[in-house]
Amino acid sequence: MTVFCTRCGAPLPGAPPVRCAACAYETYVNARPTASLIVTNDRGEFLAVRRAREPQIGLWETPGGFCDGWEEPAAAAVREGVEELGVEVRLGGFVGMYIGTYLFQDEPLPVLDCFWFATLPPDAPVVLDPAEATEMAWFSLVEPPGMAFSTMDRALADAVALLCRKDQPTE
Repeated sequence: MTVFCTRCGAPLPGAPPVRCAACAYETYVNARPTASLIVTNDRGEFLAVRRAREPQIGLWETPGGFCDGWEEPAAAAVREGVEELGVEVRLGGFVGMYIGTYLFQDEPLPVLDCFWFATLPPDAPVVLDPAEATEMAWFSLVEPPGMAFSTMDRALADAVALLCRKDQPTE
């Protein structure tokens, strides 16, 4: 597969990272940032939604999505909560960042998935966007189902470790 320079259109001498021989423009493949929520309750559970579209249609995931250009990931996490759950979540502590893969238009893209703890406002009704999710369920943080993306599995495991650490008395 020949890759072309996005600036001048000349064929590139190889796969990115690469410098165009015609115009010297440098091309890289950088991870695309995402923002995701680990919405928890006081029973040690997290909220998962079932994907309504590819990739990984029908599998469980945490609410979230891609950051818009120049959008701060924390702001994207809150926006995704509104878009996918119909509520403005209360953003909590940062869980972590994980490199993963997202298949888009038959191309595996690198992603940098950022996860935050979040809670729902009291008595806020969750209204799923049917274009995003077909159903929702609460699952145990310590025994989650298989998730749509491996970064979610890793973030959930780290979330448990972080919560356990907070429960430990300090000396």
